[in-house]
Amino acid sequence: METYGQYCPIARTAEILAERWTPLVVRNLLFGATTFTAIANGVPTMSRSVLSSRLRSLERRGVIVRASSGSGARRYLLTEAGYDLATTIAAMAEWGERWLDVTSDHHDPVFALWAWSHVQAAACELPTTRTIVEFEFTEEPPARRRWWLLVQRPTTDMCDHDPGGDERAWVRARSGPFCDWHRGALSWAAARRSGAIEVTGPRELVRGLPRWNTHAPTMPPRSEVCA
Repeated sequence: METYGQYCPIARTAEILAERWTPLVVRNLLFGATTFTAIANGVPTMSRSVLSSRLRSLERRGVIVRASSGSGARRYLLTEAGYDLATTIAAMAEWGERWLDVTSDHHDPVFALWAWSHVQAAACELPTTRTIVEFEFTEEPPARRRWWLLVQRPTTDMCDHDPGGDERAWVRARSGPFCDWHRGALSWAAARRSGAIEVTGPRELVRGLPRWNTHAPTMPPRSEVCA
């Protein structure tokens, strides 16, 4: 879909945002994901080729620009027009929260872990030393089953390979209960009592882990916007 052929601003905006996956890509950018991998991890069932296509389209429409970091790595930054979509994305979130139910079709623990690491980490509750938490989502396909949360206060990062380190805890979880805990619909204690979430490791990490999640996403500062 290139154009509806209408001057109506709703039609012109829909030419960008009504395309499958595009609102989620914009959401990830608003949540501070700037590299291809970070954006992709927030849409784990989206193919890399489709993501490349959506990023090119957003760049062509003036929603994002490409930039290089000091290391030469490519970054994707929102323009002023792109960041102005925050109110639209927030309105979609509010409407969905009010009118749409969460079903088993929406239980993607990989996205929940991404959102936790990128948006909902409680920095003041994180351990002060470099820490690894290894997650096994037992109901997911083998390629999506194991992930690692790398904590280097005040930041966290989700990894698809073991980043290495001795200080770690292990979490085994079923997809639905993990997502429900992450979004605040199920308590950590209840999930553990039922066996839906199992945690092993040093006592301090096991006890502190559920406090690392704010359960409330926030938008990044406007300093991330490329003028």
